[in-house]
Amino acid sequence: MYSKEESAKIREEFWTSYGKSFPRKWLLYRTQIKDFNFKFVADKKEALVCLDIESFDKTKNQLLFEQVLEVKSNLIEDYIPDVVFDELYPLSNGKIIHRIYVTYKGEFNMHNKATWQGVFLFFNEAMHQFEEFYEDFEDFIKRAIF
Repeated sequence: MYSKEESAKIREEFWTSYGKSFPRKWLLYRTQIKDFNFKFVADKKEALVCLDIESFDKTKNQLLFEQVLEVKSNLIEDYIPDVVFDELYPLSNGKIIHRIYVTYKGEFNMHNKATWQGVFLFFNEAMHQFEEFYEDFEDFIKRAIF
C-alpha cells in the first residue's frame, strides 16, 4: 500500500513521463465552448480519454450532448469504434456530467510502470482521433449553442 505522498509522486511521474513521451499541445480545454473539454483520465487501475460536457447550465449540457449524439455514427464508424456515450456519468466528487469516452482495454496499474507505455500509446491515439472528430464536426457541434 502506498501513502498519499507516494501515490501523488507516482501520479506526477506518470503524467510527466507521458508529456515527455508525447510532447504535443493537445486541444483539451481550448474547444471555444465553455465546459466542453477533452481529458485524459488515469487512476489506480483505469485509463480513459474523454469528452466531458459539464456546465452548470443543464440546458446547454443537454443541447451539446444531443448535438454530439447526432453525429454518433460518424464518431463510431470513422474515428473511435468503441466509444461510450454516458448521459449520466458520476464523477468522484458526486457531480453528474455527460461523458463521451473510450477506455484502455489493456492491463494498467498506475503503480506499475511496466503498464504505462501501453496507456501512453492509447492516450496518444485516442486523443488524436477525438481531436480529428472535433475538427471535422466543430461547426456542427457549436450550432447547438451559438
